[in-house]
Amino acid sequence: MARRLDITDRLSFEENPILVVRGEELEVNQDAPTMLKVMGMMGSGEVGPEKVLEAYSLIFPEESQKKIEKMKPNFQDLMVLVEAAVEMIVGGEKNARE
Repeated sequence: MARRLDITDRLSFEENPILVVRGEELEVNQDAPTMLKVMGMMGSGEVGPEKVLEAYSLIFPEESQKKIEKMKPNFQDLMVLVEAAVEMIVGGEKNARE
């Protein structure tokens, strides 16, 4: 019989974290494939508008994107949103405050 190891209890399967901006809750995708793509984009040299837009579309689900679009952030603010989302996920609990 093949060896089996159930690691379910080692995994967290937590809900996606939330960024709060102007009282609006913005869900952030924290799944590993998404974050690996984003970190690969952000860590590959200069981050231009195309990479920020791609990261934004990966990180924020459609509902969060609609809320952000209603806020009409400028490009610099959008960069801050993307960076804060990445920091919150990569930094874990030390960056998350209630």
